[in-house]
Amino acid sequence: MQSPWKILTVAPLFLLLSLQSSASPAYNDLSRPSYSNGHTCVGCVLVVSVIEQLAQVHNSTVQASMERLCSYLPEKLFLKTTCYLVIDKFGSDIIKLLSADMNADVVCHTLEFCKQNTGQPLCHLYPLPKETWKFTLEKARRIVKKSPILRYSRSGSDICSLPILAKICQKIKSAIEQSVPFKDVDSDKYSVFPTLRGYHWRGRDCNDSDESVYPGRRPDNWDVHQDSNCNGIWGIDPKDGIPYEKKFCEGSQPRGIILLGDSAGAHFHISPEWITASQMSLNSFINLPTALTDELDWPQLSGVTGFLDSTVGIEEKSIYLRLWKRNHCNHRDYQNISRNGASSRNLKKFIESLSRNKMLDYPAIVIYAMIGNDVCNGKSDPVPAMTTPEKLYSNVMQTLKHLNSHLPDGSHVILYGLPDGTFLWDNLHNRYHPLGQLNKDVTYAHLYSFLNCLQVSPCHGWMSSNKTLRTLTSERAEQLSNTLKKIAASEKFTNFDLFYMDFAFHENMESQKVFKRLPTTTASDDTRIVQSYRSGRREADSPGSSSSPWMDSTPTRWLCCCLRIVSGRRCSSSGPKSWERRIRSTPRLNRCLETKAGTEPFRSMHPWGAQGGRGMGKLIPQPCVGCYVTGPKGSPSAASLQNVFLSMKSISG
Repeated sequence: MQSPWKILTVAPLFLLLSLQSSASPAYNDLSRPSYSNGHTCVGCVLVVSVIEQLAQVHNSTVQASMERLCSYLPEKLFLKTTCYLVIDKFGSDIIKLLSADMNADVVCHTLEFCKQNTGQPLCHLYPLPKETWKFTLEKARRIVKKSPILRYSRSGSDICSLPILAKICQKIKSAIEQSVPFKDVDSDKYSVFPTLRGYHWRGRDCNDSDESVYPGRRPDNWDVHQDSNCNGIWGIDPKDGIPYEKKFCEGSQPRGIILLGDSAGAHFHISPEWITASQMSLNSFINLPTALTDELDWPQLSGVTGFLDSTVGIEEKSIYLRLWKRNHCNHRDYQNISRNGASSRNLKKFIESLSRNKMLDYPAIVIYAMIGNDVCNGKSDPVPAMTTPEKLYSNVMQTLKHLNSHLPDGSHVILYGLPDGTFLWDNLHNRYHPLGQLNKDVTYAHLYSFLNCLQVSPCHGWMSSNKTLRTLTSERAEQLSNTLKKIAASEKFTNFDLFYMDFAFHENMESQKVFKRLPTTTASDDTRIVQSYRSGRREADSPGSSSSPWMDSTPTRWLCCCLRIVSGRRCSSSGPKSWERRIRSTPRLNRCLETKAGTEPFRSMHPWGAQGGRGMGKLIPQPCVGCYVTGPKGSPSAASLQNVFLSMKSISG
């Protein structure tokens, strides 16, 4: 799961992404020159394929399809202008080659965006031409023999070489490498700007000129004079003279949510309509500028820190929004410290971007979810490059020691195990990739082979036709998960409790099917909370609404039920006893009854409604602390695996 930036470095549509390419080495451990050439080749083949298919779909000339493609792009980030400039530079040769029935592989090799080094195999996405490859390539080169394009140095300058843009490029690169906001006037690691590591990634700053004001801090003098923690609660109730922050938040145990993750946690996604000619329209690329400035990630929609409406109509909530719903004092207290290509090995390069002061801030729930890149890489022989259990132990312990020195007392850290990624090949290899759907000529198996040949696969170990390699990768993933489990069981820290959670995708999916068949009651607080999850209520004073895709709430519901059983109560005072029977008959769910996390009783509910306060009391319920302290035993796992499923699927299409 390498950084996707390199894939698009020279793609005509995304030429501006070249300013990000130099940031990629921080995302992965691969630095050989061949990798840069491989990503360049993928980008060229992708764009030429789209141009060719647009001409086919609209029964137009290649020239018209290129102009159509540029017309779809927004003006923001100069994307439309850049596209037309690239057409002016490369368009004539692309027209000549496509008009001569050369496919995208031949075009990109002819223009030298793809190269076959001596002794290396020929890497191609589409079926080879009927004539020999050597003959076809020579024929194509004769067509563009006098073209000035072949004298163009593709390994040279990018847009950041222009003096006028050099400084801003450097600042953007630095922000991405360090995972801190590009625009942060007071340097408190929070921003009023959404992208470039702004409030899509962590809570929105409410005063960017004061470094002592930021989300997640304990209130300054109960926020009598200003909103020091950006949760929207400040001032004094004129009826009784009690500060609103004290009235609504004292004793409610506010806490933030922090994710240390990779592309799955960052919610990496390439929209299919960007590369599917039959679906392209003027609306297809509206969100492209936002995606580019968020590194092709969508943290505002993630299953952990998401706060915006899902684009697919799913009404489930992220963990942050569930914490917010239970206690509005948690408003804006989220941090998504995730990066494409992140692993236990390179987390130390950007963990300093985490913002938490153990003396001044509220406790936090930290989810450590490096779920792929310790076993995933693009090397021709990926096994030796995988993280060993011994090295993982060292890396994770280093991370936990850093957290212990920064997290306030009373925090919680959850270690996610690694998934079994064999489902990628099992479920996708024989399906047509978006680039192959029109002509039924490219399956995911073809794409995986192409990426593996170029040594730019996001995960050669699992995205491979070699069953033995897939098995070895899964075995190493299981070994690393066992190491994380061992750490959680044996290590103790002063400022936080440590938990482990299996990445049980398949079992959570089965739980989802079972739960959908159960009746919903309203007799208890827990089931009312479940129903409120489904209602999709918007978040007040948020930079958008509150739905998040790919969030499976079922494990959280089961877990609340588990906790009620542990504390000697029914899941529902009037609901069916089948809930208890279902949980006790499911080994993984029953296991939560036996963990130390499951033994924590519910806190007593605080009668907010009786406190008055301009009606705000009704909006600020006491948090169900137990559900979220123990939430790692199930709450986001299906969501995260759907994210990594999309990440792996989308990075290749």
